[in-house]
Amino acid sequence: MSTGSEMMPNKPYIKQLESVGDCAVWEVDGEYIRNNLNREFTNFGHHYRFPFIPTLEFWIDKEYAPDELKYFIENLYTSWSLIRGGISYSEAMKRAETNEKRERLKDAFSERVRGGVCDIVGVVPKEVYIKKLDEYKGADVWVVDGKIVRDIYFLNFTEGGHHFVYDFIPQKEVWLDNDLKPQERDFVLLHELHERYLMFTGLTYESAHRSSSIIEHKCRKEPDLLGKCLEEELEKNRLINGSNSGFVVVKQA
Repeated sequence: MSTGSEMMPNKPYIKQLESVGDCAVWEVDGEYIRNNLNREFTNFGHHYRFPFIPTLEFWIDKEYAPDELKYFIENLYTSWSLIRGGISYSEAMKRAETNEKRERLKDAFSERVRGGVCDIVGVVPKEVYIKKLDEYKGADVWVVDGKIVRDIYFLNFTEGGHHFVYDFIPQKEVWLDNDLKPQERDFVLLHELHERYLMFTGLTYESAHRSSSIIEHKCRKEPDLLGKCLEEELEKNRLINGSNSGFVVVKQA
């Protein structure tokens, strides 16, 4: 097995980062995995979540905002060890998330946030926002600091989101994680816009997410469809944001 920074010739491996106990921690090409193995692979995974990952390996998507590796490894090793020891998958994941949250709390980005500003209804700390993507007309699309969102709001926020799934996101906004590979933004945005519209019409998250994963996967396989599909979803979201739907503007702190 290659070690250190040696490159693996076969996808999805990029390089081995380190070893934890008997397990090799690999940086992998998450886009390749989402396109070819499993659309639901996000920041990291191990064999008991994704059976195609070898038992003694932890896979971590290449970070484009590299500052969360220690948290991901903590989560992976805790849940993997517990499952290997006979603990149920759901209980192991719950304990791993508790441990990860504890570690993140020690490193939260400012006293201002730890002091409770995130609990004020209608206020999003300005540190969350990185860049508004004005090229998308139909929704307020923001690149946000995914680490901060995971630190202070929801540990499992990945890739993107909207208000119908995450109530801390302002109702007229769609968020994209800055840790997402820029070349994947349009695919994820398509997913979020499609899901947002379906949930606005009354579908459950499970049904809307399933439909959104199907259209996203189709466009990943046939990229020429992406532009047309994205414009259609932006138009639907223009109708949502222009309706008298009870949406309210959420302030930025």
